[in-house]
Amino acid sequence: MDQNKAIRSHLSPCRGLEARRRWYRAAARPTVLVVTASVAAALLMAAVLFGVRLTPSGGNSTWVSAGVRDVLKAVSNQSGQGTAGPLATVPDPGDRLLGGLLAAEFDENSCVSRYRAALYRRPSVHAISSHLVSALRRYESRHRRCGPGTPAYARAVERLRAAPNASAAPSSSAAGCSYLVWNPIEGLGNRILTITSGFLYALLTDRVLLLHSSGGALDDLFCEPFPGSTWILEEDEKFPILGMGHLTAGHHESLRSVLRRGEDPSAAPWLYVHLRHDYSKVHQDQQFFCDDVQAQLRRVPWLVFQSDNYFVPGLFLIPGLERELVRMFPRRDLVFHHLGRYLFHPSNTVWGMVTRYHDEYFAKADERVGIQVRKFRWAPISTDELYGQILNCSQREGILPVHGAAATGGFNDGQPAKQKAVLVVSLHDEYSEKLRDLYPKNGSAGREAVSVYQPTHLGAQRSGEQQHNQKALAEMVLLSFSDAVVTTAVSTFGYVGQGLAGLRPWVLMTPVDGKAPDTPCRHAATMEPCFHAPPTYDCRARANGDVGRIVRHIRHCEDFPQGVQLVE
Repeated sequence: MDQNKAIRSHLSPCRGLEARRRWYRAAARPTVLVVTASVAAALLMAAVLFGVRLTPSGGNSTWVSAGVRDVLKAVSNQSGQGTAGPLATVPDPGDRLLGGLLAAEFDENSCVSRYRAALYRRPSVHAISSHLVSALRRYESRHRRCGPGTPAYARAVERLRAAPNASAAPSSSAAGCSYLVWNPIEGLGNRILTITSGFLYALLTDRVLLLHSSGGALDDLFCEPFPGSTWILEEDEKFPILGMGHLTAGHHESLRSVLRRGEDPSAAPWLYVHLRHDYSKVHQDQQFFCDDVQAQLRRVPWLVFQSDNYFVPGLFLIPGLERELVRMFPRRDLVFHHLGRYLFHPSNTVWGMVTRYHDEYFAKADERVGIQVRKFRWAPISTDELYGQILNCSQREGILPVHGAAATGGFNDGQPAKQKAVLVVSLHDEYSEKLRDLYPKNGSAGREAVSVYQPTHLGAQRSGEQQHNQKALAEMVLLSFSDAVVTTAVSTFGYVGQGLAGLRPWVLMTPVDGKAPDTPCRHAATMEPCFHAPPTYDCRARANGDVGRIVRHIRHCEDFPQGVQLVE
């Protein structure tokens, strides 16, 4: 009885959220219509000035793969004006399924956050493609049919065990189900981004994504995202691929080794694909992003991969996947925003941490600001210098008020101060303490009353500890509740928070010679994470090249110029 009462308290209306959500509900759709109308007008003007032919696509084709026509079609359908009905729609702020992104058949009590987290965030104004929704439902059906514990999975494992003794490896079509196995590495931010990358690849290639939870790396962190099945692969002595957590690029069954030997990858019963940052030195690893190699990998029943990169932009470089990607994501800069909200639902344990902290400190705020701070050994900067950069950025951009004599004394009209809650997320507490000294609790600056909070200051990253990961995930989720976000350049933690929030962050730029740069921060051009170590091998030219210049929607990252990211 007490447990049911506790669950009902989670399901009760979120305190302090209703007024803000009513305003969002009224504002969201007019904003979309204004934006889409503006984009359409700009594109029509471009057509007049540059002679672009805006010819409708012929036949029954839904999307045109290149040119301005596909963008116009996307804009038309986003605003619901397409002749065949909208192909991409903006979810209603009160829709717990997020416009069809989430499946409806889950027991809500088993994972309270799945249908509740969106109530704490700014409603997303980003349209969801109906083709993506259909692809997710097809994937769920495949995972339910092929996932662990099913007869199809048992047959696939048995074929894998027998394959080394067979005259030829079975094709994935003969086996009925094919798999992509993820191996954990690095911190939680990296893990979330690489799982997302792997899931998109599985979605595109009709595979089932399984997470190798080595050492309980994911215990009590996330709910199961797929109805009626599990995505956890528990390795044991009976599973044919032993030591998956210790595979290296030089392994006999790696893609690199097979290509170096001049063998056909499609003949292998399983392969290890090395997509870590050090793969950039070897073009055989990078040929994973080549069309011809992808055609061969289609026939390999089991792929095991390890990555510390958000390699989604690399998938957009593969011509054979382009059409499907364009249909799923008419706006290329929304991949993580949509897939992250689909895949990652905090466990009830983590969600309890999130809601307790939110209800105590943020529920009654008029505006929530997230500031994510991370220092890297390769980019040293003193605490005072970084604090000055944070303050310079946030005050210059109007995120935090200027505190001082010139900003005070604005309450003669009797209007209450705007309540601004500032969430600081950092391994250390110096930055939140300095901000608290500047803005004493409930102290005012001009017409704003600023309160500063920091849930934890763990001192160091300990990715192998369950409680550390739970607290880190809780802070990522809290960061995603923000109305404005300041993040640290290159930080995967920040990428996750901004992507779940659906916000373009203000990015604290990397220090130069231990000093903050003259421009302390930039408003990011995209909410998409950066692919820090993209391939340097140009598949079409069969030579080294700059993948940031191959297609128009992939550009070098502002926060890490060696990397690339998706832009619109």
